[in-house]
Amino acid sequence: MDGTADWLIDTRLRRQQLRPPQADSPDGALKNLLAVQSQEFAYARWSLAQRGGGDAATLERAVADGTILRTHVLRPTWHFVHRDDLDWLMDLSAPRLHQGNKGMYRQTGIDAGTAERSGNILAAAVAGGAHKTREELAGILAAEGYPGKGLGFIYLLMHAEISKILVSGAPVRSAGGALKQSYASFPERVAQGSGSGGRESALAQLALRYFRSRGPATVKDCAAWSGLTMKDVKEGLRLAEDISPGALASFTRDGLEFHLAAEELDAVAPGPLQASPGAAPIVDLIQCYDEYVMGYSQTRNHLGGTAPYYASSDAPMHVVLLDGKLAGWWRHRFTGEACELDVRMDRALDSAEQAALEDAVQRYGRFLGVPAKLVGAPR
Repeated sequence: MDGTADWLIDTRLRRQQLRPPQADSPDGALKNLLAVQSQEFAYARWSLAQRGGGDAATLERAVADGTILRTHVLRPTWHFVHRDDLDWLMDLSAPRLHQGNKGMYRQTGIDAGTAERSGNILAAAVAGGAHKTREELAGILAAEGYPGKGLGFIYLLMHAEISKILVSGAPVRSAGGALKQSYASFPERVAQGSGSGGRESALAQLALRYFRSRGPATVKDCAAWSGLTMKDVKEGLRLAEDISPGALASFTRDGLEFHLAAEELDAVAPGPLQASPGAAPIVDLIQCYDEYVMGYSQTRNHLGGTAPYYASSDAPMHVVLLDGKLAGWWRHRFTGEACELDVRMDRALDSAEQAALEDAVQRYGRFLGVPAKLVGAPR
């Protein structure tokens, strides 16, 4: 394997809706992907807009009204999840998240009694639509004798999220203009009991949604993304066939077994993908936690390209794709009413590639609603 699997890139781009047919809304894009890593909130909004349209304000409204929720699920990091999916997905994730956090719970003094009492305090604080910022909840917990800062506070909040007490509320804009996370009541914001008939149904749904949106991918890819065991993912694939026969297909290549949406099988086998003659290059500016890279572990190296995924320490952290392959890094900064994009390509671009990069910068500016200017990219 040479690390550049041209045969799977086009399919992944299309199934992840970075290429047509794209979703008709940001929440539609989220429903397709099931969950989107979102610890970089500002950039995670862009991940959904790239796939489903809308601008930054559209995404902020969807988070504010609770259509799109942000919480710790799957793995102990932030994800966007649609409100219709979070209840069953949290039920599936919670046991392994709590198990993975056990060491930190012990270290920070969070036993069963502490978790229950602090959870009751937090539930009361946000009841009736009373969304609270992190700082407000810190003050409330501290007043009751619980940690209001440090790891103890962080893990009390996370325990409450995983236990379906807290979930994201409407973002609050600070005096400086930055958006701050707030917390709301999980039962008040989340569609309870929707879309799941228990653990087996949840495993099947996760397998279907993951492999249909991210395939071709392997069981190991899905296990790393979902936080489940490989045994669970294999069981999910078996159950998926029972509830949706023929929806998924599999094939072997590069010594690995790949799973994907059945209708895509002809696109990846038997030969390599052939680019259309004369096709214009396409540049995508994706965030470093975008599902196009974070959706895989075992086969992330199949993306290929001239740039390593992890840039040098002084380079921007976000990722430039050139025709779906890793080609450089970027970040934004604001200067007055404009946005400058610092882009570092791994090699010089020809005129068509430079035009594609300029087009990507303008798309990002339209998303933000401000003029955007390219800086730092070689010509």
